[in-house]
Amino acid sequence: MAEIQIAAQDGSGSFDCLIVTPKTQPAGVVVLIQEIFGVNSAMRSLSDWVADMGFIAITPDLFWRQQPGVVLEPDEGQAQWEQAFKFMNGFDQHKGLEDIVATIAVGRKLPGSNGKVATVGFCLRGRMAFKAAAHTDADCNVSYYGVGLDGLVSEAPSFRGPLLMHIAEKDKFVPAEAQAAILAGVKGNPKVTAHVYPGVDHAFARMGGHSWDARAATIANGRTAEFLVEHIG
Repeated sequence: MAEIQIAAQDGSGSFDCLIVTPKTQPAGVVVLIQEIFGVNSAMRSLSDWVADMGFIAITPDLFWRQQPGVVLEPDEGQAQWEQAFKFMNGFDQHKGLEDIVATIAVGRKLPGSNGKVATVGFCLRGRMAFKAAAHTDADCNVSYYGVGLDGLVSEAPSFRGPLLMHIAEKDKFVPAEAQAAILAGVKGNPKVTAHVYPGVDHAFARMGGHSWDARAATIANGRTAEFLVEHIG
C-alpha cells in the first residue's frame, strides 16, 4: 500500500489517497468511496481485494475537510458509531463529489493506469456512487446499499456512466417504501442494473461486520467483478 495527495478543486488544500496496485499493469482504476467510518481496516481490505482482481485501487479520504485521517471501526463500540455519524452529518456532499471528480481525473493518469476509472461506494458513499453516475465522467459506478437514493432518482435520466446497484431487502436505513421508490425511479433506464438481496441487512458485504452475509456478499461481489471487467478492462 502507498499514499498520494490530490489537490482539491477549490484550492482549499489537498487530501490523502490510499493506493494498492495489482501485479499486472496497465490496469483499470477503481475509486473506492469509503463508508462513514473513514479509510479504516474494511476499506484497506477492500483495496487489497480490488488489486487482487487486477485493478488499481485508490481510496480518497473524504472526511479531510473535517478531520484528516479519520479511522473508525464499527465493531469497537458505540463511541465509534457516534463519531462516524458526527462526521457523516458534517459531510459536505457537494465538496465530496468535487473530491471524487478530482480523484477520477488523477486515476486516469496514474502510472500503470489504462485510462479507465470506476467508482464503487458503500453506505452513504453508495449514495455518492449514485451521484457519480450523474455528475462525473467515470466509466462505470457501483453502489452498495446506498442511503437516501429515493431522493436522488430524479437524477437517473442524466446518468453519464452505467450504474450497478446492490440493495439489501431488510436494510434498516432504507425502508421498503424507499426501496420501491428507488426501483421505480430507475426502472427502464438502460444505464442501471439493480439487484435486491433477500433477507439481508445494510452492510451485508462488510466481511466480519454485524450484518455480514457470505452468500449475498459473494453474489454481489461477483456481479461487481464482472461489471468492472466489462467496463474498465
